[in-house]
Amino acid sequence: MVDFTLSDEQKDLREMAHNFAEKEMRSVAFEYDKDGTWPAEVIQKAWEVGLMNTHVDEAYGGPGLDYLSGCLIEEEFGWGCSGIGTSLAANGLASAPVALGGSEEIKKEFLGMLTEAPKLASFCLTEPDAGSDVSGMKTTATKKGDKWVITGSKCFITNGQYADWYTVYAKTDKEAGHRGISAFVVPRDDTVVIDKKEDKLGQRASNTATVTFNETEIPAANLLGEENKGFKLAMMTLDRTRPGVAAMAVGIARSAFEFACEYSKERQQFGVPIAMHQAVAFMIADMATKIEAGRLLTWQSGSLLDHGLRNTLAASHAKRFAADSAMEVATDAVQVYGGYGFIKEYPVEKIMRDAKIMQLYEGTSQIQRLVIAKEVLMGRNVNEPIPEAIAKQDEAKAVEEVVPA
Repeated sequence: MVDFTLSDEQKDLREMAHNFAEKEMRSVAFEYDKDGTWPAEVIQKAWEVGLMNTHVDEAYGGPGLDYLSGCLIEEEFGWGCSGIGTSLAANGLASAPVALGGSEEIKKEFLGMLTEAPKLASFCLTEPDAGSDVSGMKTTATKKGDKWVITGSKCFITNGQYADWYTVYAKTDKEAGHRGISAFVVPRDDTVVIDKKEDKLGQRASNTATVTFNETEIPAANLLGEENKGFKLAMMTLDRTRPGVAAMAVGIARSAFEFACEYSKERQQFGVPIAMHQAVAFMIADMATKIEAGRLLTWQSGSLLDHGLRNTLAASHAKRFAADSAMEVATDAVQVYGGYGFIKEYPVEKIMRDAKIMQLYEGTSQIQRLVIAKEVLMGRNVNEPIPEAIAKQDEAKAVEEVVPA
């Protein structure tokens, strides 16, 4: 029997994360949203109670939690406030390439930095001209003696303004497209400049910035993995982080759903609560189904990793469905509220704005469909023959281009 029954430890972890989200995140979320306030106090508290850096191995001071447990935490973050939640979870995206490709010394230094103090790290891949097509990146890394020199700008970088170090992807072979990209861990110094803080539609408590590296020098040992293999490292990273992003989308949808349910039972029209009208009741039912399905896809994508199995297809299924569902559920929640849903005084307006980014970062919903199509047509997870035309395509150029946060 397939069973997703949570262990007692996982249940306790989910309860702790929910209580934190309720008391420390949701209580301030709507105020932080107004001015895009940086949630420094919440980050400090989350670090203190152990809800950050959850996948960092015990050898480097982290709890070394499994991926399914991480999904439980991120769903509650999404329920509490996905903007603050993104700020809390972004270390996971930045640290995964270090855990996967860093030397033992690099892992001790940079992963240990996150667990020894409430410090932050950022994942730097996206550029103004290199979003879904990362082969178009212009940031370069040039080898000079025993150092690498990095030059270029990265945009849409989560926590970029406050990060203590960065995982940076740069061209080490300008003519090789995605096969000429390498990954580096880069400490912040005076050559790292924050050019712009973005004024966003939603997730306004999350810092999103443009980060420029002005001939930033780093030791040769800060190369992650092999030279010119950074694209592969990025894809391995996203397989591990997309379940958490999907979980946050489920949390957003759940929050919108709960507000809509409560309001539909209180708001009366034509002499009865609007929940009694079939048109509204069916909307509520569809919301509930999307949340349940999104959660199951998410848990599957995390569980596969925990069992040492490839989860590329499952992660894209989960991320695509949960993100699109979050937007659909949030939009329907506004509809349930009617005109009040369009007013900032009511919570679903913020939730709808927050939900939109889930369809964009860490691979758009369209990119997820490309990944799903490739996985299916290449026969990776099905027994059907591989079509000749698809088999001869360059896999990476076909689909594995992403837009991470």
